[in-house]
Amino acid sequence: MTQMSTLGRSNLSGSLPLQNRPRMENRELGGARGCIGAPILFRRHAEIYGEGEPADYLYEVMTGVVRTCKVLADGRRQVGGFYLRGDTFGLETGAEHAYSAEAITDCRMLVAKHSTLIARAKTDHEVAFRLWMLTGRELRRLQDHVLLLIKNAPERVAAFLLTLAERSSSGNSIELAMSRQDIADHLGLTIETVSRTLGYLESLQAIELLSARRVLLRDRSALVRLSA
Repeated sequence: MTQMSTLGRSNLSGSLPLQNRPRMENRELGGARGCIGAPILFRRHAEIYGEGEPADYLYEVMTGVVRTCKVLADGRRQVGGFYLRGDTFGLETGAEHAYSAEAITDCRMLVAKHSTLIARAKTDHEVAFRLWMLTGRELRRLQDHVLLLIKNAPERVAAFLLTLAERSSSGNSIELAMSRQDIADHLGLTIETVSRTLGYLESLQAIELLSARRVLLRDRSALVRLSA
């Protein structure tokens, strides 16, 4: 049972006073005027929603990191994406979630009822615009991921690190909240290949492995050339 299924959901259909919400920049849904939703805490490793469950809510990450994933018929796991502070996820083309969503770290979310947002978008151009932008951004992420999977291992890992650095706005030092296995399952590689490729990039002096969870991008230009 997911954490959402154990919570009283009636409070998610209304608005919270702006002064009661944590302040954020670059927010997708929470930045809308008089936004709709409620902040909810999901503990590390908690399942936010499961594959095949009704897609009734959208989730904006206020703090923490989330992964979406599914188990394939042969038992392999595919990580669809990672969502960081300010990202919104849970948007689906159908009535059910195609992937499950799990909290990699403790996460604080702004959770909004999908039907309420759609109703609000009919009369609020700002909400409608944000939903349109969110849809376009998710489509772009899917397209980028498909293109990524036709590249070789160094190209995939280099592109992943560059994208993560850009999305996390952390400069050249990246904190990897996700595990090597998460990265491997996202890039369609084995964990051994991911580890070897990180070592290879370090040998090129393109990156420096400061620790198991922190990577320094020493030569962005080299990574860009490699990922192209």
